[in-house]
Amino acid sequence: MGTVTVEVAVREDPHIVEAVRSIAAQRRRPDHLLVVATPETPDTLIGAARALAGTIPVEVLRIPGGVVDARNAALPHLEDDVTAFLDTDERAPPEWLETLLAPIEGGRASFTGGPTRPTRPPETSLERYQALLERSIYEELVPSRVTYLPLQNTAWRTSDLRRLGFDPRIPFAEDHDLEVRATRAGLHGEFVPAAWVFHDKTSETSLWRWARKRYRYNVALAMSLLKNDELRGRLGERRRPIPHRLRYVEAAMKPFALVDATLRWRRVARRSVPPIPP
Repeated sequence: MGTVTVEVAVREDPHIVEAVRSIAAQRRRPDHLLVVATPETPDTLIGAARALAGTIPVEVLRIPGGVVDARNAALPHLEDDVTAFLDTDERAPPEWLETLLAPIEGGRASFTGGPTRPTRPPETSLERYQALLERSIYEELVPSRVTYLPLQNTAWRTSDLRRLGFDPRIPFAEDHDLEVRATRAGLHGEFVPAAWVFHDKTSETSLWRWARKRYRYNVALAMSLLKNDELRGRLGERRRPIPHRLRYVEAAMKPFALVDATLRWRRVARRSVPPIPP
C-alpha cells in the first residue's frame, strides 16, 4: 500500500472539527492531513483541528480566493501516492478511507468516489429536497456516468491529479471538469457505494441562500459543459423527477443559468490556464 493525504478545505466552518475527528478515527490512517483554509478562518478553529488529528501530521495552507484557487494552490503540497478529499460538513465512518482506496490500490482505478448520507432524517422541506437530490445523484447519475461524482468524497492518484490540475476558469463545478478531462485522458474512475460519508446539511436553513448557491453551481456546471462540448448530451438526458416542489424552482433557474454561463464562458474561454506549480 502507498501513502495517502486527506485534503480538507475550510472557510470558517466549525464542522471541520467533526470532519477531522472522523479522519483521525479511520482504520486506514492517512499519512498526512492537508487543511486548506481561507485567511478569515479563525486560528482557534485550525488549532482545534490540529489537536483532533492526533498523531497524523497536519499541514495548514492559508489561501485567499475561491475553492478552485485553493485546490490549485494545494497541488504542489501533495506528495503522497494518493489524495482523498473530504468536505468540512462531512463525517466519515472508520472504514471509509480503506474502502475508498481499495480500487486504486488494487490497480483497477485511477480515481474513486463514494456517496453521501444525511446525518439525521430530514426535518424541513429544504432538507428533504437536498437529501432527495443527493440520492438522485448517487443512485441514478453517478452509476451511469462517473463524471457526475462530486469531488467532496473522492480519492485520486496524486500524479494524475497534479498532471490534470483544476481549471480556474470553471468555478464551483471543478469536479465535473476534472473528471471529464480525466476520463478523456484514459483514466478509469470507479464509483464505490460502500465508501459513504455522512453529509450535514442541517445548517442550510435559508431558502434564498440555498437558491443562490444552486444557481451559482448551475452556472459553473453549464460552463464546464460548454467547455467540454457536453451540453447537447446533458440536455438530451431524461432523469426521473425528484418528488419535491423545489424541483420546479431549480428547473426555473436553469435556463437563466445557461444564458449566464454562455456569456461568462465567452469572456474567459480564450484565457490561458496558468501552469501547475512544480
